[in-house]
Amino acid sequence: MSLTMHTNALSNSHLPTLFLSTNDIAAVVRARGLGPVIAGVAACIEQDFLRWGDFDKSARVANHSKDGVIELMPVSDDTTYSVKYVNGHPKNHLRHLPTVMAFGWLSRVDTGAPTLVSELTLTTAIRTAAMSCLVAKHLARPNSRTMAIIGNGAQSEFQCMGFAHVMGITHFRLFDVDAAASHKLAAHLQAAGLQATLCRDAGHACEGADIVTTVTADKTNALVIQPGMLGAGTHLNAVGGDCPGKTEIHPEVLANGRVFVEFEPQTRIEGDIQRMASDFAVTELWRVFNGTATGRSNNTEITVFDSVGFALEDYSALRYMGQAAHDLDLGQPLALIPALADPKNLFALVEDAGAGHAPALVAGVASGLQSGLSNRLGHPLSHGLTTGS
Repeated sequence: MSLTMHTNALSNSHLPTLFLSTNDIAAVVRARGLGPVIAGVAACIEQDFLRWGDFDKSARVANHSKDGVIELMPVSDDTTYSVKYVNGHPKNHLRHLPTVMAFGWLSRVDTGAPTLVSELTLTTAIRTAAMSCLVAKHLARPNSRTMAIIGNGAQSEFQCMGFAHVMGITHFRLFDVDAAASHKLAAHLQAAGLQATLCRDAGHACEGADIVTTVTADKTNALVIQPGMLGAGTHLNAVGGDCPGKTEIHPEVLANGRVFVEFEPQTRIEGDIQRMASDFAVTELWRVFNGTATGRSNNTEITVFDSVGFALEDYSALRYMGQAAHDLDLGQPLALIPALADPKNLFALVEDAGAGHAPALVAGVASGLQSGLSNRLGHPLSHGLTTGS
């Protein structure tokens, strides 16, 4: 095997995979502005939800522990497969780690070859805000100007900036059990020219709010929003409840409103409606978007978006970021999959480039194995293992 063939065997030139780091996604936001990026992702989500029937859909696969959850979220159409890895660990801030960390990729359905690998921690915050804004555009009263945001952690700025840009919200009422988080959010909002009011509790935050958004992280069946907190005509984005045993909304609040969901089989397990009867009526949002189901019916109705995050939204966000990276010349090629001169000769990757074979590798492995087994068994191996010559 020649050196030239060996070099080609290690080349990834025929399998271009674009890698987008957190810095690349941040560069997209800096170039275009956070509000426009959230609006752009929201537009992509709506486009893809209007193709609902084109996608092979399933609830995410979750592994739960006492500390949190780790999930895989797949979806695909006839051309592109998308998957996200994401966790949720509410105590991570004690270890100076984000509560949510994520990455994902797009692959070609016809070959399985990955075309894009990207961070999804920052992107997930953007797409979650984008979905909240998109749903509120369809369900909230159009003259809404005040929003309560309960839970002022890492997601809160994205929600607020998105609602300011997409819905024209100008005044935010803030509450978090961690007062420092609320002060952090208030400072960012004021720097952006938005009004922020610090509130003493969740009920106080809801007073006079046209839209209420909950993004708490506590992994419990909490009752953050209780009966009597929401005024007539309020739209509620319940974003924080997103896995079994983790909810935010009192069942009576759900019973007294109209509830909208992303993918009903998943939300029944993970959303706030997990505490409701299995026949509790909900409406999937793709039907509202395409006009086959009504959204808000009057200005006094309470509407609820039971948000858990669905894989199709990540697909939409990945395709938006992939196109933005192309437009802005961002990202790096990633040698993730070997592009072999002979696809059946994977061994070429580990062959000795000069000799055309790998005697040193084979002998080294065999010698190490023989030595290790001899030590463990207490006697030398005398047969059954060829070391090469």
